[in-house]
Amino acid sequence: MIEQDSIERTRFSRVAALAGTGIRVGVNYLKHYGRRAVGSASDSEVLQEDNAKEVYDTFSRLKGGPLKLAQMLSIDRNLLPPAYATQFSKAQYSAPPLSYPLVARTFRREFGREPSEIFTSFSKNAAHGASIGQVHRASKDGRDYAVKVQYPGVADSLRTDLRVLKPIALSLLGLKERDVAEYLKEIETRLLEETDYALELQRSQELSSQSAHLRNVRFATYYPEWSSARILTMDWVEGVTLDKFADGPATQAERDAVGQALWDFYEHQVHHLRVFHADPHPGNFLVNEGQLWVLDFGCTKILEEVFYRKQFRFLDPTLTQDSVRFESALASLDILLPEDDARKRERIVALCERSIRLLATPFWSDTFDFGDPAFMQAIYEMGEANAREQQSRDLQGRRGSADSVYVHRAYFGLYSLLSRLRARVNVCLPGWIRSRE
Repeated sequence: MIEQDSIERTRFSRVAALAGTGIRVGVNYLKHYGRRAVGSASDSEVLQEDNAKEVYDTFSRLKGGPLKLAQMLSIDRNLLPPAYATQFSKAQYSAPPLSYPLVARTFRREFGREPSEIFTSFSKNAAHGASIGQVHRASKDGRDYAVKVQYPGVADSLRTDLRVLKPIALSLLGLKERDVAEYLKEIETRLLEETDYALELQRSQELSSQSAHLRNVRFATYYPEWSSARILTMDWVEGVTLDKFADGPATQAERDAVGQALWDFYEHQVHHLRVFHADPHPGNFLVNEGQLWVLDFGCTKILEEVFYRKQFRFLDPTLTQDSVRFESALASLDILLPEDDARKRERIVALCERSIRLLATPFWSDTFDFGDPAFMQAIYEMGEANAREQQSRDLQGRRGSADSVYVHRAYFGLYSLLSRLRARVNVCLPGWIRSRE
């Protein structure tokens, strides 16, 4: 893989790079339609592949916000056209790395020393590259380490990236900025936290310690003495990424065991710790000898108790049977608004009831088979139907709590991973909800 010697860091250069990509995509379309106009063969799939490659190449070169967007979108393989899904999936763990001189410069700035002065060996070639940083393999005193080094200027350019990408996203999704301002602020906050490796170190150690008892769930040890705001050092972990394991020859029993570990990890974080790993893409999980290794706590979300109770009361299977309680629960999260008239309230209540009955289904049985393709297909179809309903019925506007953004992302990612694993897992309602039934 070709290494980068630099990253565009100024607002002008990053905007110019994105604009240049738009021009090249436009040229691809002109060539496509030009060939059609003169009767020549023109393959639409080739056009999509060319455009997807143009976009991903630019995102991967810019790193930061654009590459993180590709990573987030790639969680749902059904959200994007196939060519884009294929390209964007690279953002999970194989983005083009930066050259070693830039890595060494970061070490000198953070520690005043070269990598070779700290470690016995330090690979000059990155083992993995992602949106915020890249991982190098190092050794010292007979032990192997994974050293994550943040890309230069990522933290400073992130706000610029989001400002540039925001109007594009709003246009594509047909949204108004005033309606999604709180959600965009929540996303910006989480992304900026990901650039603070000192915070990631703290949360990694805390969550690993508090989850160490979980069966078949493992965590690396972290090393504060070789970590800083831009460098994070942990044990090197061998294994295959969760998507490769899921797409491989594992037996059903092996799939169920890994799926159960993943489910238990999220159940413990959300319902006991009230803080959870909010970046559930397959590159953040490794499988080794039947055990699930959890990596990268850069993106986490803390659940305040009041919000937690409001959000997860919808798991109560009796809630939708009581219209007064159900509408009160929707209003508590600003899904129903005081200015909604009776007809609009009726539509929103019906839409939410359908959604909750589907999304909460895994919690309402002792065992759930995520290998049933009908479940995820129903979720995709419901999402499309809800989007059409919101557009055609004039239900646009700010609805719902911004705190829900990463809860929804985590559970959609969890469901997607379990579906890809085709895992059967043992599930149950949180105790405080069971006691109300």
